[in-house]
Amino acid sequence: MDFLDLALLTASFVTFFVVIDVPGVAPIFAGLTDGTSNAHRRRMAIKSVAIAAVVLVGFAYGGEWLLGALHVSLDAFRAAGGVLLFLIALDMVFEKRTKRREQRAEKLAHDDAEHEDISVFPMAIPMIAGPGAIASIMLFMSQAGGSAGAQVSVMIGLGANLLICLVVFLLIGPVMRLMGDTIAAMITRILGVILAALAAQFIFDGVRGALLGG
Repeated sequence: MDFLDLALLTASFVTFFVVIDVPGVAPIFAGLTDGTSNAHRRRMAIKSVAIAAVVLVGFAYGGEWLLGALHVSLDAFRAAGGVLLFLIALDMVFEKRTKRREQRAEKLAHDDAEHEDISVFPMAIPMIAGPGAIASIMLFMSQAGGSAGAQVSVMIGLGANLLICLVVFLLIGPVMRLMGDTIAAMITRILGVILAALAAQFIFDGVRGALLGG
């Protein structure tokens, strides 16, 4: 029987915590649901996280088949995914990602917030299950290989972050009062630096695998 891979579980949890970036997503959710009823906000929170979970699990188990159909090696995807995550990290450090999220929120704010369903877009996709999260789940599942324990470890890392996201959304009022804009910006920048290091490691692993394989 396979046991949990604690190293992979830790790496996946940290990576998903960074790429989902709950401190950056929470203010957007608060803004998009501002003025709506508690029932509507609760429904949007649950639907957003549930849809994101379906998307990410789908890529977790169907991503390798997709790469095979496109004739893309795992090492190539690992390197490309690392580059993508590095670009996201730069956006987080220089707050460009936050500005784009706020622009999306402003566009949707012109509609009737009481009846606006924000669960699919923009909350589930691309706020939670964005390119970084999709690339990360595929990268970690490729590392897990055929080990059931390793795959479960990755899914626990993902599930824990989705649960954190859900709890924050459900408690968005007190969370925003506690966190504030300054603390949210500080946390996002710190997470960006961590993500840059993780992204560099993915790139190194992909290049090394390609060279050794060749």
